[in-house]
Amino acid sequence: MIYFADDFLSKQWYESTAEELSSNEFKEVVVGDRSFYVQPPSVAFNEIVSSKISLLEGAPVKNILSFFRVATNLLDTDWDIHSDLKINGQQPNRAIVLFMSPPQSESELSGTAFWTHKEHGYKLSNNTSNEEYDKVLQRDSNDKDKWELNTVIGHKENRLISYPSSYFHSKYPNKSWEDGRVVFVMFYSHG
Repeated sequence: MIYFADDFLSKQWYESTAEELSSNEFKEVVVGDRSFYVQPPSVAFNEIVSSKISLLEGAPVKNILSFFRVATNLLDTDWDIHSDLKINGQQPNRAIVLFMSPPQSESELSGTAFWTHKEHGYKLSNNTSNEEYDKVLQRDSNDKDKWELNTVIGHKENRLISYPSSYFHSKYPNKSWEDGRVVFVMFYSHG
């Protein structure tokens, strides 16, 4: 199940975090042949997000990995349709995207897209081998002929989207705007 929550953070937390993000530089992190531009969250920010998700879901959550990420019209411009079935050697139950920047415009669709792979369906099976997982990510993530778009959940400041980490998804569109699409990403398990 996919769900979203608007006005997820208090106004004070949202504004102070957005200000801090604009004051700090996003650092390039290379994973395989891909580059991401990230900032680490504070311990307090991680605790606030985990606590609020635990309340929404009625069960405690364990943060596996979290970071702020930026994509612009020049940085991180691939489609990169993928599943987050495996993160740091673990299998998270769910992932979140929390929009930390204003959208490019109110009239142009942007946000997080969910896709169906023409061979695997809308998600990867939990028992997918490491070899098949890597093959799908490396071979198919930017080949739009292998995918059908299901839905896009619109980019809105302070909107949280939570979804099973096995679902195929991407940013939408693939190229963001000059000021950048800034999101907080977290992968987590229950209990």
